Parts: sequence; C-alpha cells; structure tokens
Amino acid sequence: MGEDANLLVATKVRKEFGGLLASDDIDFTIPRGSIVALIGPNGAGKTTFFNQLTGVYKPTSGSIVFDGTEVVDLPPHAITALGIGRTFQNIRLFAQMSAVENVLVGMHCRLRSGILGAILRTRRVKREESEARDRARELLVYCGLPRRHNERSGSLPYGDQRRLEVARALATDPKLLLLDEPTAGMNPQETADFTAFVRRVRDEKGLTVLLIEHDMKVVMGVSERITVLEYGAKIAEGAPQEIQADERVIEAYLGKGAAA
Repeated sequence: MGEDANLLVATKVRKEFGGLLASDDIDFTIPRGSIVALIGPNGAGKTTFFNQLTGVYKPTSGSIVFDGTEVVDLPPHAITALGIGRTFQNIRLFAQMSAVENVLVGMHCRLRSGILGAILRTRRVKREESEARDRARELLVYCGLPRRHNERSGSLPYGDQRRLEVARALATDPKLLLLDEPTAGMNPQETADFTAFVRRVRDEKGLTVLLIEHDMKVVMGVSERITVLEYGAKIAEGAPQEIQADERVIEAYLGKGAAA
C-alpha cells in the first residue's frame, strides 16, 4: 500500500493536564475508506484523543497529519475546513434553532459569501443561500429526518437529535467523520438502525469513519479495526475477532478476577 493509504497518521501523541497523563505517546492511523473504532473503559482518554484530532486540545507533544497536512497547531475551524467533521458525546445542537438551521451552521465553512455580500444581499448570495437550504433538507432526509426540517431541534426525540448531529457533521463535507458515542441513549432498534446507517454513509459517500462507542455489539458489528485505550495508553489494536480474544482487553473491561 502506498503512502496515501492512511488518511490520518498520529505519532507519539501525548497530552498532559498538570500531573495527569491523558494521552500516553499514542501512535494511531486511520486507513482511507475504513470504519475504525476507539474503545476503552470510562476515563481511558478516548474523547481527549478525539479533541486533539479536531483541535479542541493541542497535544503536549507529537504529530497529527491529516491527508498530508500537519494539524497540531491549527484551530478547530481550520481542521473542519480541511475535512474532519464530528459529533459530540453530549449532544451540542442549537436547541432553539430548527433542524434545517442547525445543518446550515455546519455548512458555513463551505459557503463563499463574505460579510459584504451578506449585507448587500446580492443575487449570488441569495442563490447560494437557497442552494444551501436545499442541500440541508437533502441531508436531513438522508439521515432519516424527512419531516423534521422546521422543528426546533431541542424538541426532537433523543434518537433524532443524534441523527441531526450527524447531518450537521455531514454538512461540513468531511473526508473523515468522527462519531463520539453516537448510540448512547438509543433503544435497541434505534441502535441497530444507526449501525446500518454508519455503514451506508461510508459506502455511499466514500467517507472514512472513526467512532468511540461503548456498545460492543455496535463496535463488533460495524468496525473493521479496533484500537483499545486504557489510562491514556494504547493496549491493543486489531480486527474485531482479535480484540475479542485479547487478554489485556478482557482484563481492562472486566478486571483481573473476572478475567481469570
């Protein structure tokens, strides 16, 4: 495989918060077109690692190269513009805005109209806004929200809010989609539907997907490779079947007594 086989390459990523080591020299790659899962017990450092990939936190040391560009010193909006979209562990929608308005927020980094054009309301600006709204509605339909366009996002059922977050992330036109515990709080049917949806997004839109997930049925059902963190360090990596049989992973989740 050539040098471009990996969309993201993280090398020796380290993050210290005072005396706490949240990321312990992590090496991590994401192959293009893959679905990769990042798992580990609570407090393992999974979301902290996500936040470093997206510019929310700057690593204490190490390198993160996305599609050939070093992103360690870039702010979140610049990383989004490069092609990394994400959802959040705790839903972060604009609750008082409609579903379609939330998706339009995600689309902002791809719109070309500047401040002057917005003030003058030129024909080009109006056309771009109309096209953006049409695109936002298409994404809502694609994500399973065909009749929710004008509903206030804060009033949507929990599962629909999760889908709306994905629609907003897709509106950034990403190459890499990061999903932080996307099925948390969903019932079994919603979880099964969402798992199938993640695979469809990858296949139909040609995206690469990285997800943090606690539901092992989801992880084993959709992931092609799994990386396991414990106390900020990578303890295992491999195909789902390999991870299921890994003694260190079993011990990390169940404890030494249960594993024995």
